[in-house]
Amino acid sequence: MATFGLLRRWCIVVCIYLFQFNSVTVAILDPVDFLALQSIRKGLEDLPGSNYFASWDFTSDPCNFAGVYCDSDKVIALNLGDPRAGAPGLTGLIDPAIGKLSALAELSIVPGRIFGALPQSISQLKSLRFLAVSRNFISGQIPASLSELRNLRTLDLSYNIFTGTIPASIGTLPELTNVILGHNRLSGSIPPFTSTSLTRLDLKHNDFSGTLAPNTLPASLQYLSLSWNRLSGPVYVLLSRLDQLNYLDLSMNQLTGLIPGRVFTFPITNLQLQRNLFFGPVRPADQVSIPTIDLSYNRFSGEISPLFSTVQNLYLNNNRFSGQVPGPFVDRLLAANIQILYLQHNFLTGIQINPTAEIPLSSSLCLQYNCMVPPVQTPCPLKSGKQKTRPTAQCNEWRG
Repeated sequence: MATFGLLRRWCIVVCIYLFQFNSVTVAILDPVDFLALQSIRKGLEDLPGSNYFASWDFTSDPCNFAGVYCDSDKVIALNLGDPRAGAPGLTGLIDPAIGKLSALAELSIVPGRIFGALPQSISQLKSLRFLAVSRNFISGQIPASLSELRNLRTLDLSYNIFTGTIPASIGTLPELTNVILGHNRLSGSIPPFTSTSLTRLDLKHNDFSGTLAPNTLPASLQYLSLSWNRLSGPVYVLLSRLDQLNYLDLSMNQLTGLIPGRVFTFPITNLQLQRNLFFGPVRPADQVSIPTIDLSYNRFSGEISPLFSTVQNLYLNNNRFSGQVPGPFVDRLLAANIQILYLQHNFLTGIQINPTAEIPLSSSLCLQYNCMVPPVQTPCPLKSGKQKTRPTAQCNEWRG
């Protein structure tokens, strides 16, 4: 208490000193917050081209500093760095004194070259609702103590160098709305997230492995990206529950099993399931209105459903689909209602299209390497190879 009294008297002396020299009168910031800001400033510097700290003159009111927002004598929001797009950002370390800003509700750091670990002291910020420190070089493990931030709604640690696992206790935070941890080096299994407010979960480009239990994720999710990991096992039951999704990307994993037909009735605008080990028939429950669907590089089989003909960009290549291409695809393709229809590298046996038909310039059709001679010659992606037709022996074996 004696130290606190000395600090407050020191701040008052500073105010009187500035007033005597006709400077702007300074509001008395809480001394603990004042010293915390000083420590934060000492740990960080502007990168060349950034002038963020130009306003951080501690002989003036800290509540007028760039990125510092106060309520009465307390700092309630701290946005470190110039928020304008393309600004160079900051470099240095986040000082543990940041945990002294007891009323802080929002903490963000613009992209830059901040390194070192995320201070454990952040867990002392009991009012924190928003934590975003993406696109820097912050390393080490995600502190399990973040689970003490019971009011936290947004956690964005993406595009850093975090390692280790996601602490299971973080998944129990009751107010979580957005969790964005993509583009790190995180590993292990994905823990259950229990917040019924969670709408966005982005864990792409990490090294997560293991299976996803049916109740791992809440039905409130609207955005789910788990691409570029090593996840395995079936997701049929899990996906059946997530009927609020408007974006789904599970690509570049080792997921297996069937895909529920009802997933194609969800309000999704972009569905990415490519490069997994999914298998079996794909049977939408109704006409599909999703603009972009990528099911390529899996093991799907059976006939292609005509209910997919209303998809604008459809990637079904490199699977085991067989039979005829349904007529509605041809009609919509020639009417320029389909932009991309990739069917190469399957076992398809025919398509009812006039060899003289002109494919609209805005549309792209690829049919090569199937069990038929493509009736129309259309440009295909280079990685499709040069062979127009699948060897007869492969087609006979597949039919047999």
